[in-house]
Amino acid sequence: MTCVPFSFRIENCHSPFGTIGAERQIGPWGLKLSSIADFVLRVVFYTLEGKGVTVSMKDYQTEQLRNVVLLGHGSSGKTSLAEAMLFTSGAINRMGEVEDGTTVADYDEEERRRHISLNLSLVPVEWDGHKVNVVDTPGYTDFIGEAKSAVRVSDAALIVIDAVSGVEVGTELVWRFADEQGLARIVVVNKVNRENVDISRTMEELEETFGENFVLTHLPIGSAEECAGVVDLVNMRALMGSDGTVAEIPADMADQAEEARIQLIEAAAEADDELIMKYLEGEELTEDEMRRGLRTAILEGTAVPVLVTAATEGIGVRALLDTLISYAPSPLDHEPVAAEGPEGDEKVEADDDGPLAALVFKTTADPYVGKLTYFRVYRGVMASDTRVLNTRTDSEERLGQLYVMRGKEQMSVSRLPAGDIGAVAKLSETSTGDTLSDEDHPVTLPGPVFPSPVYSVAVSPKSKADQAKLGPTMSRICEEDPTLRWRQEPSTKEMLLEGMGGAHVDIAVRRMSNRFDVEVETSTPKVPYRETISRTYSDRYRHKKQTGGAGQFAEVHLRVEPLPRGSGFEYEWAVTGGAISSSFQSSIEKGIKQVLNQGVIAGYPVVDVRAVVFDGKEHPVDSKDIAFQIAGREVFKKVVRGASPTLLEPIYTVSVTVPEEYTGDIIGDLNTRRAQVQGMDQRAGKTIISALAPFAEMQRYATDLRSLTQGRGLFSMTFDHYDPVPSHLMEEIVAAHQREQEK
Repeated sequence: MTCVPFSFRIENCHSPFGTIGAERQIGPWGLKLSSIADFVLRVVFYTLEGKGVTVSMKDYQTEQLRNVVLLGHGSSGKTSLAEAMLFTSGAINRMGEVEDGTTVADYDEEERRRHISLNLSLVPVEWDGHKVNVVDTPGYTDFIGEAKSAVRVSDAALIVIDAVSGVEVGTELVWRFADEQGLARIVVVNKVNRENVDISRTMEELEETFGENFVLTHLPIGSAEECAGVVDLVNMRALMGSDGTVAEIPADMADQAEEARIQLIEAAAEADDELIMKYLEGEELTEDEMRRGLRTAILEGTAVPVLVTAATEGIGVRALLDTLISYAPSPLDHEPVAAEGPEGDEKVEADDDGPLAALVFKTTADPYVGKLTYFRVYRGVMASDTRVLNTRTDSEERLGQLYVMRGKEQMSVSRLPAGDIGAVAKLSETSTGDTLSDEDHPVTLPGPVFPSPVYSVAVSPKSKADQAKLGPTMSRICEEDPTLRWRQEPSTKEMLLEGMGGAHVDIAVRRMSNRFDVEVETSTPKVPYRETISRTYSDRYRHKKQTGGAGQFAEVHLRVEPLPRGSGFEYEWAVTGGAISSSFQSSIEKGIKQVLNQGVIAGYPVVDVRAVVFDGKEHPVDSKDIAFQIAGREVFKKVVRGASPTLLEPIYTVSVTVPEEYTGDIIGDLNTRRAQVQGMDQRAGKTIISALAPFAEMQRYATDLRSLTQGRGLFSMTFDHYDPVPSHLMEEIVAAHQREQEK
């Protein structure tokens, strides 16, 4: 048995959260321990854990950090790649599988059930004296909010592409996210051990779609099941198998490798004036010079390296980790972040000695553990058992034990330097997007910008117990995921839960049940129509009631006038000659406003109407407040019915992005939804269709679009204005309301 040196550090501190567990990195070199040594160490750790001792992660300096987000279309293999990186580094001793629900990154119950990523997950990987904070993200559009959060706190993006499927709509979406944040990018072509893989075709597709200078840094050796390793084009050597055994480049690949290397040399040389001069003079670049030039090209965005992997087999993973250490930017390379400081705008740089500035990019709520807050330190040092300022709430938060997260596992740390990512439990006032800063130097960092929801359901509690807990539970669920929203719709009296798609909302409902024991029923929301009038009309109403004692009397003459869209409601008193005492002015208005919320013809709020009281009568004894309230209410109903009432429906601006081959189908479908196409734009093989469409026709468009485009279409929609409902549809809506009233 070979003896392998190892080191670990423990702290005598109690943790109510994580466990040491069976899967833990021992040693900083990623070496495999013998089964006996591994068993002994596990016994030691188990014993220590039983005594309340927690194993903590090694401290790293800012220059030793790499913050990398895994982005890509759904099922491109991001989570498998993260798992392979953990295994290769020695952090875990067995590769989990997405299909089995055994990966470190996918630990949520719903993720395991559905076999897809639903949340961002932190999986720090220790490699070659560095810590790579890998942030795994969902690839499905319902959960793009998680990707947006992850991108906001990363310095580089690994764009993962399925070697067979190539560039997909989701790829373009996340590329745009990375572009918005100015992240350095590295492309990983994964699953190169599948049939029908053509790297040349993938490179052409990348360049056609994104128009960037993509350069291969590695080539796959063999194809399909015969894929045996990768060629490192910098060192010009073969790296075979999952352990990266160095070998000679296969003879049949020599020409291909040499041609690809020439392109790589050119990309590296063009990024550095000194290197380009050397190259143009015909001198060979050394490996170190190539690395220097390539790193500069990546940081400046003049070239995007392309690697190849077969994550489930571990092929190319060591090369990927080496690439991240060599070429990916550290937090020191990150451009200063613009922030709002005590004396105006200021630039926040990664500096341990500066005042603290940390951005919260995710919160999770657990009924047993409480709230867990994820953050990135942009400046200063975050330390356990200290106090910080939340600049949004202007309140002090006490930090307990800090953690480095690996999936759901929590590893204690005493401090986190500038550039690092960690978590802390039980912050009471802090939410996603908040800034934690030094009390003596408060700053506010820009948080992630999330898309607006495009899908909603009406939610109703199943029991009185559920009703009491529903509001707080939905607040906690939405706090975890800022792309979820809940609200009470005044016009329909419904409680709405809004998200990015059917799956997104369905999972939120299941979490309310599984984690918070709140059961709800869901249904398609009612459309928030509005009622208004088309012409001026006047009439009168007399309320007279005699009960044997004091009676009630009021007569009101009322005129209604249409107002421009968006004007709301206006009330005007135009009574002259004392026909009605001014003391009854507010009584009449109160009666009218009762109708405004309840509606007249279909049960929806009345808007864009001016009500003018111009005459009436009163009785010296029987006229009182309640009589004029009733008269005001009834006369308003009467005159609205006579003023050619109509229904207004919400119209939304819709932007649909689809591959060109679906353009005709999408336009045809939009026409059936009463949409008005405003324009089309062609971009890199995609069509962006802009349209105005009624909300009533778009409530389930997220689901329908996926069906029409095989999951390749994306859309967004924002409220624009209200328009009259077509007369035949209005008749149906009014008739349905009347039937409901008669029940």
